Amino acid sequence: MEDVPALGDALPLVATDPRWLGIALADLDAVHADHLHCERKAAQSALSLIRSYPQHTDLVTAMARLAHDETRHVVQVSQLMSRRGQPAAYDFGDDYAAKLREHIRKGEPSLRLDRLLVFAVIEGRSAERLQLLADALEDPKSRELYASLATAEVRHRDIFLALARDADPTGWRARAAELAAIEAEILENRAISARIH
Repeated sequence: MEDVPALGDALPLVATDPRWLGIALADLDAVHADHLHCERKAAQSALSLIRSYPQHTDLVTAMARLAHDETRHVVQVSQLMSRRGQPAAYDFGDDYAAKLREHIRKGEPSLRLDRLLVFAVIEGRSAERLQLLADALEDPKSRELYASLATAEVRHRDIFLALARDADPTGWRARAAELAAIEAEILENRAISARIH
């Protein structure tokens, strides 16, 4: 996978409903508890791609580094929660991600392309919402953390998009747009809650 400029324009995600930020700020404990598990699951997703596609050297290298980033984010969010005196909570699942995964096609090479693009969608949405939090939080340490995490999620989104482009140079953009439209429909049909997704 060669270095590329930002590919985010290929993933036209709709803007988060403006009501989400107020709901999130009103229950930051719930947001942080969910965020901890989002970062954990992002690391697991990256490692699952290594397990599935060990023959793709560029993918293995990129996903190992990304999993390392996401694991560090788990530590950072855990430290934020500790500063707030907030214990971690159990993961109660993520219907947003589950609904996106329902649209991953079976059989290769479509399966690999769709997995990469679904992960790109999730990272893109995370980046947007983490930046919204960074811009709104009053605590300087929290603002700095969320801004840095948002930047990292944009980078991760673009890594997934670059891998998708390498996997299917002629079809990846169209499929990315399809999955972005599917994600918009998922968001429209679910309740807004104090979660990252």
